[in-house]
Amino acid sequence: MEITASHILVPTQLDANLLLAQIKQGTNFGLIARLNSKCPSSGNDGDLGSFGRNRMVKPFEDAAFALAVGEVSQPVQTQFGWHIIKRTA
Repeated sequence: MEITASHILVPTQLDANLLLAQIKQGTNFGLIARLNSKCPSSGNDGDLGSFGRNRMVKPFEDAAFALAVGEVSQPVQTQFGWHIIKRTA
């Protein structure tokens, strides 16, 4: 099984919480990713494309696969920083 997801990567939990609040208020996820994410995917609105199990670090993968299509995660910490994940398919 593969899913498709986008994400926003920031260095701190505070950054992630502030951006998640903006998303919940209706600001476009892709715009926030483009302007704030520290991942190279930011140039593509945070789009990571499709991936299956065992392709991402475990905390990220577990959170991404637990989401329904269109749902946005709470901040998830990995060794890379803090992620906000949106499952897109």
